[in-house]
Amino acid sequence: MKRSVLTRYRAMAYITAVMLLVLCACMVFKYGFGIGKDLTLVVAQVHGVLYIIYLIFAFDLGSKARWPFGKLLWVLISGTIPTAAFFVERKVVREVAPLLAEAAPEPVKV
Repeated sequence: MKRSVLTRYRAMAYITAVMLLVLCACMVFKYGFGIGKDLTLVVAQVHGVLYIIYLIFAFDLGSKARWPFGKLLWVLISGTIPTAAFFVERKVVREVAPLLAEAAPEPVKV
């Protein structure tokens, strides 16, 4: 597996998690204080598009790492739970890092 697969997943996990937190804050302002209705709509749409990209990258990583369906489903759903993507991303990196090390080619000795 290429390192770029893990890098894409990590970037989208962080971006999606941050946007979800921003969306939660916007919803507190919208429903709690009655302000920011238009901003909440924009942030929700942006988060939706980013979440779809996250799903694609997470599914790509899961298929290349040959995860069982339950684990793949948990990683995919973690983008919908505030702060969960941060913790799941760290766990995924620890589990996938050895797969990258095994796939790394050995340097050529002259």
